Amino acid sequence: MENISVDLVKARLDAGEKLHIIDVREPEEYAESNIGALLLPLGRIQAMQVDEIEDLKNEELIIHCRSGKRSLTACQFLESMGFTNLKNVEGGILAWQAKFGK
Repeated sequence: MENISVDLVKARLDAGEKLHIIDVREPEEYAESNIGALLLPLGRIQAMQVDEIEDLKNEELIIHCRSGKRSLTACQFLESMGFTNLKNVEGGILAWQAKFGK
């Protein structure tokens, strides 16, 4: 697992890259503000309910949450399930909003 900055994620999105971004917050948090990521709450990852991303084990997955703590935990769980290319978004959606707004 590596860390990735919101600046780099935004630059890659702006350049038109197709990224696999996973939001591990809860549905109500996602409804308030999101960047179009796949919603997969941390609790589902901890319960190993990851069918929708099972075929992405060797793809780059960019994981974010509110501040970076839950996404770090999610990365650790996903690594233990055999996912090999995980990036944790430093500062999460709070850092995104501080730099780029909603």
